[in-house]
Amino acid sequence: MSRAAEEQRLMHDDDTTDTAGAADPAGPADAAGPQPSSLGGLRVLDLATLFAGPLAATLLGDFGAEVIKVEHPRRPDPSRGHGPSKDGVGLWWKLLGRNKRNITLDLSSPDGRDVLLRLAAGADVIIENFRPGTLEKWGLGWEELSAANPRLVLARVTGFGQFGPYSRRPGFGTLAEAMSGFAAMTGEPEGPPTLPPFGLADSIAALSTAYAVMAAIAGRDRTGCGQVVDMAIIEPMLAVLGPQPIWYDQLGYVQPRTGNRSNNNAPRNTYRTRDGSWVAVSTSAQSIAERVMRLVGRPEFIDEPWFASGAQRARHADELDAAVGDWIARHDRADVVTAFEEAQAAIAPVYEIGDVMADPQYRALGTIAEVPDEELGTIRMQNVLFRLSGTPGAIKWAGRPHGADTDAVLTGIGLEPADIAALRESGAVR
Repeated sequence: MSRAAEEQRLMHDDDTTDTAGAADPAGPADAAGPQPSSLGGLRVLDLATLFAGPLAATLLGDFGAEVIKVEHPRRPDPSRGHGPSKDGVGLWWKLLGRNKRNITLDLSSPDGRDVLLRLAAGADVIIENFRPGTLEKWGLGWEELSAANPRLVLARVTGFGQFGPYSRRPGFGTLAEAMSGFAAMTGEPEGPPTLPPFGLADSIAALSTAYAVMAAIAGRDRTGCGQVVDMAIIEPMLAVLGPQPIWYDQLGYVQPRTGNRSNNNAPRNTYRTRDGSWVAVSTSAQSIAERVMRLVGRPEFIDEPWFASGAQRARHADELDAAVGDWIARHDRADVVTAFEEAQAAIAPVYEIGDVMADPQYRALGTIAEVPDEELGTIRMQNVLFRLSGTPGAIKWAGRPHGADTDAVLTGIGLEPADIAALRESGAVR
């Protein structure tokens, strides 16, 4: 058993996940009591801010890792102030900070450095997103951290990676969305490149970082040694764009902006219903395309030679969109969805978030969980990302107040009350 696992066992007595207050992600059959967690015994120090690094730590915490969020004593994580708040409490933080214990620590101070090294000695993973060289400047680089704990995994999440001509530039997800080619292919053909209205690149990088951490932990289990994860946010964004590089390499092909349409199939678009709602239709499969045309009363298209492949149908998108759009415009959304379902054709209503919260499929899956919170009462947020039948994840608590667990965590690594008081006096903790 690792040192972190043994310490956690002593602190928590068992390796079970408390599912109180959260929708049971494994389904009603497993709701009788707590179950073992997948990542119980794994200790993660989250030193990162905005947003890829902290979200990666959240994903690990959702499946049982003990995550300790380290914030500056006088400059809390900026996500606490991002977006709307209620009664002065940031709501985004409640999501991003869930399942994390919160301490304050000034890593740039000598006292803060010493405490971080003590924490690192009992940790399995550190996630950070400072500019390259910052931890080294504070005496907390890989050399010092691995000396304190040779089994440690250090995940470094930056815009452009740890080396190369752009490595020291400030980097955000927006820049990755631009530089990956995503923005250039997104939007209407005659319009400008379009950026997403949310942290798409950061979220993809967070998923990738959580995966990379688990790969590094698996490697450590085989070799006995920790290692560094170098995650550049520009790279996972490029990875999800599919065959763009190989198309360009082999054909010189650059995918243009096509709006909601696709070069690979048609009809594929959003269409407005009679009652002013919108629906999305996809015909990636030939059989689905044929069902749609029969449903909308235009079966003659099926006999056209060009209808036999998605790429050829895409060249006739104007005609197909007109046929589908005219039929949908004559019916209310509920009737359109019902008719498509009965025809076994692919359709989805275009939801706003209120629709998501009320949808019966999301309810059946438990996608939105109710979580008790000491500051706001019961709050609703996205549940854990997937369901495991044997070791499910759970939301144990929402994001906690700044520094709420400083004393408990520092006491857990052997500091006496007088030591903690001295750290407060020096400004190393709050």
